Amino acid sequence: MKVLCNREKLREGLAVANGVIPAKSTKPVLENVCLVATDAGLELLGTDLEVSLRYTIADVEVSEPGTAIIPARVALDFIRDLSSETVTMELGDDENITIQGGDDSCELVTVDPDEYPVISRFDTDGAFAIQGGNLTRLVGQTAFAAAREGGRYAMHGILTEVQGGELRMVATDGRRLALASTPVDVKKDSKEPSIIPTKGMQLFCRVISDPLDQVSLQFSSNQVGMKTPNAEVFARLIDGEYPRYSAVIPEETKNHVEVNADMFSRKLRLVSNVTGDDARAVRLDIKKGEVEFFGRSAGRGEAHAQMEASFKGAKTEIAFNPDYVLEGLKNCEADLVTLEFSERTSPGKFRLGENYIYVVMPITVEA
Repeated sequence: MKVLCNREKLREGLAVANGVIPAKSTKPVLENVCLVATDAGLELLGTDLEVSLRYTIADVEVSEPGTAIIPARVALDFIRDLSSETVTMELGDDENITIQGGDDSCELVTVDPDEYPVISRFDTDGAFAIQGGNLTRLVGQTAFAAAREGGRYAMHGILTEVQGGELRMVATDGRRLALASTPVDVKKDSKEPSIIPTKGMQLFCRVISDPLDQVSLQFSSNQVGMKTPNAEVFARLIDGEYPRYSAVIPEETKNHVEVNADMFSRKLRLVSNVTGDDARAVRLDIKKGEVEFFGRSAGRGEAHAQMEASFKGAKTEIAFNPDYVLEGLKNCEADLVTLEFSERTSPGKFRLGENYIYVVMPITVEA
């Protein structure tokens, strides 16, 4: 194998691949990136057996086609620190690969290609298209709410379903839930909802270089694949039962509060500064025309803030973990945000856009 390519494009590809490849694995071969040089270009393959990647660099000169399995992190670090514009990679008779940029070079030990796992190729059968920016938006609006520690394993992924001409994503950790959707042109609805690992979803977004590009999604019984102009990504579906998210989202509520989204975020963040790490809670006292924010910590003091609001309901109060609410507000698409709830102990439903709902469980605090 002998390849000449642009150093920055190779660095970008290796950086994406290292987002999949584990730094440490019980299977050491997985710590490597697979380079496949053909007449069509240079492919970078990486996997942790749950998420897999094929990343193509098309604008390369391939003098000798071939395959080489090299340490992923070492290759990225070396190529990142080179100062040359181009890089040559050549596999020697001793099966080591030489990477050279200008006067600088290194020689890396390779692994037998037969030891590397087989990575799927994208199947267009049953695939549908979506604009890359819309997919990225849905993931950004939901992934942060997925469970990271403990809880049901299924909650460590994003529930994805295609129903009624729309792609819907849901994520929850049991304390908050995010639901976002966008219209898609599909011939038929998906048979069953799929739970996609958060890591896989984030990699999908990372390989979308232009938000206007159309990308293809294809669901099978055990994995989901995505194809972009320069990459194919596959994620093994999580096997498990996802919580009945529709039961968590309040349908009818007694209290409706509409506020300016930016001002609401600022006031909430302001008051949250005095709350302690062991008791993160901000109380909202709501009455006609106004929301008052109140936070307290035994070791820090207390803070008050207020803002104008449009309110329908009886004078009431409710308290939330401000960090949870602020994470949702970061992705708010509207100038005005609506909070709906019935009682101080019932879930708060935030409407953060036309097709974006965020539910947060309240916290009980002393008056």
